[in-house]
Amino acid sequence: MTQHTLGFTLSDWQQAYQQDKLSPTALLSSLRNELDSEDNAWISLASDAQLSAQLDTLEELLNKAEGKFESLPLYGVPFAIKDNIDAAGWNTTAACPAFAHKADDDATVVARLRAAGAILIGKTNLDQFATGLVGTRSPYGAVSNSFNPDYVSGGSSSGSASVVARGLVPFALGTDTAGSGRVPAGFNNIVGLKPTRGWLSNTGLVPACRTLDCISVFALTVADAEIVANVAGGFDPSDAYSRANPCTAPVGLSTKPKLAIPANPEFFGDTQMQAAFEAALDKWQAFGAELVEIDFSPFAELAAQLYQGSWVAERTVAVGEMDPDKMDPVVRGIVEGGHKYSACDAYRAEYVRAELSRQINLILAEFDALLVPTSPTIRRISEMADEPVLYNSQFGTYTNFTNLADLSALAIPAGFREDGLPAGVTLIAPAWHDHALAELGKRWQQAQALPLGATQKPCPTAPQANQAPGSVRVAVVGAHLTGMPLNFQLTSRDAVLVEQTLTCPEYRLYALPGTVPPKPGLARVAQDGAQIIVELWDIPLARFGEFVAEIPPPLGIGNLQLADGRWVKGFICEPAALANARDITGFGGWRAFIASLNAA
Repeated sequence: MTQHTLGFTLSDWQQAYQQDKLSPTALLSSLRNELDSEDNAWISLASDAQLSAQLDTLEELLNKAEGKFESLPLYGVPFAIKDNIDAAGWNTTAACPAFAHKADDDATVVARLRAAGAILIGKTNLDQFATGLVGTRSPYGAVSNSFNPDYVSGGSSSGSASVVARGLVPFALGTDTAGSGRVPAGFNNIVGLKPTRGWLSNTGLVPACRTLDCISVFALTVADAEIVANVAGGFDPSDAYSRANPCTAPVGLSTKPKLAIPANPEFFGDTQMQAAFEAALDKWQAFGAELVEIDFSPFAELAAQLYQGSWVAERTVAVGEMDPDKMDPVVRGIVEGGHKYSACDAYRAEYVRAELSRQINLILAEFDALLVPTSPTIRRISEMADEPVLYNSQFGTYTNFTNLADLSALAIPAGFREDGLPAGVTLIAPAWHDHALAELGKRWQQAQALPLGATQKPCPTAPQANQAPGSVRVAVVGAHLTGMPLNFQLTSRDAVLVEQTLTCPEYRLYALPGTVPPKPGLARVAQDGAQIIVELWDIPLARFGEFVAEIPPPLGIGNLQLADGRWVKGFICEPAALANARDITGFGGWRAFIASLNAA
């Protein structure tokens, strides 16, 4: 909120503390004092005592880390959480005052964020019991769009999206059952990371549909959203639906991704949203993407199941014995609809879900991702009373199917409509493709250079590529380089090229005799060494063993030092094999040597 911190990203906060030597107490106290308690994006703000206690804990954490900021990746970073997520000592309302209760413990995700140094600054408004994609179904008031207050913010995570879009906090937690972590992102020009179900624990979350719920992340940049998800995520035995990442999915995507798009997409007459999506498709093609139209009917049919069948009964179970007179009338009408379905109906619905999910995953197997409008339309707040259920359903056209089909998703900014409202797009892929989507989303966001949220701050320049979580970074020097005969052993295992770089100047390169295809040997030497060109690839951890098993003698995988001092896994060679090998160090790399052979 303060001019010092408005629109700060995670790197801005890190710079403030580590380089500018600013005080968390000063910055966060100023921020808290300037936040407006009448702003209905908030349901509650940290009290002086709550903030002071967190700052004391932060100091203790830094002392335990011996002053090493890198041990606390979210040191002193303020954040917000949707008010259906527990924080110890705070009320949890789910936007229903009659339901409000003080939480004894942090939700697992909140505990993990605080352990990384983050400071909870407030809890945010939502569609009651997370039932809605609109942001208007709350006794605390409708949360308005951050670009035009006449329009909806999107929901149910309305408050979380609003406070991030306006730069009040760099990230906030939402939830996503039918699109609540994506639609508000699209309406407010921010990033909404909808994780694979089970990656982020739901312990401490008031459920909407317990089998489908995902705690989600809103941020100004894809890079920040991924960092937060990595901190908050991980298997949690206290959550019956938590899952461990098998680390078999791609960790990145091609620079020329193959993207499925809906044939004849539906926009419900919203010509501005249609024009914005078509403009975004042109940008994706210029970005290098191959766009292929697909039959969207299985996706649409599965999306319809969420509210037009017995799946709505799971919301009825979640609300329990709540007094209907204490509920928002639209929410009450939806929740009460679950009583008309039988257990037999529920099983039939599950069979339909499984069949459609299989069709969807088979379709997506041919592509890097599905690209859709985050929402096909947007409405004024004043319009929502006319058709509250119908318009809500329209917002979910491209979101409702995602959790039913066990998919990952990333909502990202893509430009603006003619009227100045944001028009986002969403990338959707199979479960555990979260990091691959994030890698593509980061490249897209850098290429578009759109302002961050509603802050008008420019998109920051790209940081150095971090190693993809759940991967092994490997330096390749010869036949596995891009375009070389064995590169398929990497690409077929969903490895992703990170960068071309150099070894430290203590290596020599040799052409090994009698190898098919021709291969080099790299050896570290005590003197007369040189820098050798290598490529760095991130390989999914679960596929690394397969890759190593194919490496023939005299080669192997060991540790290799790069020019900037980093150590990575890399190709090494048995010293005995070098006795009769040709020293080709002078070429600087394998590709130049091969080119010399071809030229001869």
